[in-house]
Amino acid sequence: MQLSMWTYEGPPHVGAMRVAASMQDVHYVLHAPQGDTYADLLFTMIERRDSRPPVTYTTFQARDLGASTADIFKTACHDAVDRFKPRALLVGASCTAELLQDDPGGLAKTLDLDIPVVPLELPSYQKKETWGAAETFYQLVRACASNRQRSENIPANTCNILGPTSLGFRNRDDVREILVLLDENGLSVRVVAPLGASPEDLARLPEAAFNIVLYPEIADTAARWLKKAYGMPYMSTVPIGVSETRRFVTEARALAGLEPVPSSSENEDRLTWYSRSIDSTYLTGKRVFIFGDATHAIAAARIAANELGFEVCGLGTYMREFARDVRAAAKEYGVEPLITDDHLIVEDAIIEARPELVLGTQMERHIAKRLRVPCAVISSPVHVQDFPARYSPQMGFEGANVIFDSWVHPLMMGLEEHLLSMFRDDFEFNDGATASHLHAHSPAAASNQQTAPAGTSAEDQITLPASATLWTDEAEKELKKVPFFVRGKARRNTESFAADKGIHPITVETLYDAKAHFAR
Repeated sequence: MQLSMWTYEGPPHVGAMRVAASMQDVHYVLHAPQGDTYADLLFTMIERRDSRPPVTYTTFQARDLGASTADIFKTACHDAVDRFKPRALLVGASCTAELLQDDPGGLAKTLDLDIPVVPLELPSYQKKETWGAAETFYQLVRACASNRQRSENIPANTCNILGPTSLGFRNRDDVREILVLLDENGLSVRVVAPLGASPEDLARLPEAAFNIVLYPEIADTAARWLKKAYGMPYMSTVPIGVSETRRFVTEARALAGLEPVPSSSENEDRLTWYSRSIDSTYLTGKRVFIFGDATHAIAAARIAANELGFEVCGLGTYMREFARDVRAAAKEYGVEPLITDDHLIVEDAIIEARPELVLGTQMERHIAKRLRVPCAVISSPVHVQDFPARYSPQMGFEGANVIFDSWVHPLMMGLEEHLLSMFRDDFEFNDGATASHLHAHSPAAASNQQTAPAGTSAEDQITLPASATLWTDEAEKELKKVPFFVRGKARRNTESFAADKGIHPITVETLYDAKAHFAR
C-alpha cells in the first residue's frame, strides 16, 4: 500500500485543511475516525504553527458504527460553532468516513446555522491534496462572492493575489516580496487569499480590477469562475526567476493601464550577474534533474536552462492535473516528461539521467543523498528545514537571489576545495611542497631528507635518507584519497604504527591496518 511509504500528496481533505488553516474565521468540521487526525502534525510540526489548525474531527470509533454516526457529526458542528464562532463553516468527510456514505453537506443543511456552510465533495479515492485545496478555495469563493454587485468605477490599478496557502513552499515570503514589488510599480492589492483572508475578504474579491494567480494549482479554478461571473481578467505569469519577474511586472502594469517602465532590476538581480561571473565555470553545462509541483518544476527548468546555463536532463511532476503543462516544458528542453506519484520511479529516472544536481521535493533530497548527488529543495512536500525562520522567498528579484544561493551552494565544494582546484599546480598547494612557513615560500628542493606534504608540521615529520623508501607507490596513491585536512594525521598515525610493528615499506594493507588500530 502506497500510503505506508512516502507520498507526494495526501488525500483531498488535507488540501481542504490547508485552505482552512490559511484563513481567518473559517472552521472545518471533518467527519473522520480517530486515526485520520494525523494531519494536525503537518501544521504543528512541519510548518511550525503556534496553534492547531481550525479543524474539528468527529473522531467516531468502531463501537459507534452500530448506531447513527450522523448524530455525532451534527453534535460536532454545533460544538465547533459554539466554541470557535467562525464566520464560515466547511464540512466534509475523510477518506475513511467516505466509506460510511454519510452526507455531511446534507446533514449540515438541517442544522439551521446562522453562518454560511460550505459542503465539500472531495472524492478521496480519485483525487489528491492539491486538487482538494483548489476545490475548497473555489467553493469558498463561490459561497462568499456570489451575487455581489460589481462597481463600474473600480480603479484599474487594483488587484487581488490568489493562491498562497499554508504548507505551500515559501508562500508567506513570496507574498511579502510580491506585495512590495507591486507597490513599487503603482499597483494596489485589495485582497490576498486564501492566506490570511477572511470570508468577508473573499466577498470583496469582485471589488478589484483583476486577479493575479501566483499558484495556478490552487487558484486557477477560482480565478476562472471570477472571470466568468464578474468579467475579471487574471494573469498567471509566475514571477520565479529574473526573466519571469520582469514579464510579470510588464503584464501587471499593462492590465492596470500603466505605462511600461525600463527595468530597474540591475541592482536587485544578482542571479544572472553571478552566473556570468568567473564562477560560471562551475555552473555552465551542469546536468540537472527537476521534479516537483508543476509551478516550481516548470519555473526551475526555465531558470536552469536560460539563466544559469544548466542542461536540463530530466523534468517531471506528481500533479497529473498539470501534466500537459509539464509535457510542453519538457518538449522545449528535449527531455522525456516524467508524470508519476511513485518516488521509486522517480529514483530510477534520476539514476538513468545521471545528473550533477537534483532539484526536487523532500523525497528527492533523500534519493540524492543515497546517490551522493547534490540536491536543493524547490517544491512541496517539504520538511521543517524548508520553513526557515529567515526571509527566504522564491519569487521576485530577491527570490531569484535566494534560488541562486540554494542551487549553487550544493555544487560548490567549499572555498578550500575551490582554491586547491584552481591552484593545484602551485608550489604551495601540492603534496610535494613543504609548508610555506618552512622554506621561505620556495618549492621543495632536492635534499638529503624526505619532506612531508603540506599540512604536516616539522615536529611530526619522520625523516629518512633519500635512498630509503618509506611508502610504496600504491600506498602513497591511496593516502592521497584521504581528505587533505586530515591527510597529515593519517600519515603520522600510519608511520607510527608501522614503526611500532617493524613494518617496512608501508603498503596499502598497512594503511588500513593502522586505520583500524587507531579507530578502536
